[in-house]
Amino acid sequence: MRQRSLIALTAALAAGSLTLTACGSRDDSSNGSGGGDKTTVVIGFDAPLTGDLSALGLGMRNSAELAVKTANKEEYVKGIEFALEPLDDQAQPSVGQQNAQKFISNKDVLGVVGPLNSNVSQQMQKPFNDAGLVQISPANTGTELTQGDGWKTGNSVRQFKTFFRTATTDEIQGAFAAEYLYSKAGKKKVYLIDDQKTYGAGLAASFKANFTKLGGKIVGTDHVNPEDRDFNAVVAKIKKTGAEALYYGGEYPAAAPLSQQLKDSGQNIPLMGGDGIVSTDYPELNKKAEGDLGTSVGEPVEQLDSAKKFIADYKAAGYEDPYQVYGGLTYDATWSIIEAVKLAVGDNDGKLPSDGRKAVLDAMSKIKFDGVTGPISYDEFGDTTNTLMTAYKIKNNTWAPEYSGKPTLD
Repeated sequence: MRQRSLIALTAALAAGSLTLTACGSRDDSSNGSGGGDKTTVVIGFDAPLTGDLSALGLGMRNSAELAVKTANKEEYVKGIEFALEPLDDQAQPSVGQQNAQKFISNKDVLGVVGPLNSNVSQQMQKPFNDAGLVQISPANTGTELTQGDGWKTGNSVRQFKTFFRTATTDEIQGAFAAEYLYSKAGKKKVYLIDDQKTYGAGLAASFKANFTKLGGKIVGTDHVNPEDRDFNAVVAKIKKTGAEALYYGGEYPAAAPLSQQLKDSGQNIPLMGGDGIVSTDYPELNKKAEGDLGTSVGEPVEQLDSAKKFIADYKAAGYEDPYQVYGGLTYDATWSIIEAVKLAVGDNDGKLPSDGRKAVLDAMSKIKFDGVTGPISYDEFGDTTNTLMTAYKIKNNTWAPEYSGKPTLD
């Protein structure tokens, strides 16, 4: 799928398909608006577009692009033409940090969507905050990203005024997973593993705290390297504990072979994980995925009336890669920036303010709209106010929704 970028715009200028009419403005008769002077607003996008996690990243990119195309087609913000600038972070924090600087240096970028990984986000948050540039993630669930480490002791403090997210926190996801596994799946003894990354370790810690609070028993714990694919040593340890389930804090490239090797050893117990394993690639990488469990934020978009148009438009756009579990959340994250731009323009006599980044940041805390995934708004930490979760189970090699709700633990 074509990626819209400043390079592409430069090439279009050279080819004569675009005509600059003023600094920061252009006339584009191909944007579906019938032409006219428009100010270009660039929305940055960051996620892994190559490598093991690219299945999720590509679905996110396509969903962000669809939001931008929809806003332009509908002329949602009069006088504004949106452009998406996607960058590949390869799921590497150092690359994400470099990408953040690229976005910051482009004065037309008024907001950035992404990234996928919480540990990548940790390297991007401060630069964006220092530059006053809005960042909104559809996938970061690490609670400390918004509330700091103090959330564990009830002393949450917002870390960065520029950071928002449409995904709920691991504090909520871990509690939901623990309740589901203990009360609904009936598993009382669990072996716990994490990949030592920000997301995986945080999710595992939240699961452990809530599972034991319910009366469940953690019969063993371990850490693995997310790059490893041979887990026979840890599988042998699990076998000795009598575990009824394995909870894994991490992502699908390692979770899939871990699950298969667990089943190959004769242990017919489910692996459960968070949204990082709920990918269409998981059952493709795991021949024995049947019965495994995962949780993800929000309800399945396929079951939401609010998502019907998104699903139809995504299909009509002809994207080769599926929107995956973060598609609707990414569309809503991108649309949040579009809504903020609309507010900023509306409060400035129909023109983009000279300090567009500040105006968009000021507007972000005020936006409320009905999104693909439901009502969208943000609390005092920049967290989504939608804390609904869904538990999924692999049935016939597909993630099938089992139950949606909210955790009841304090």
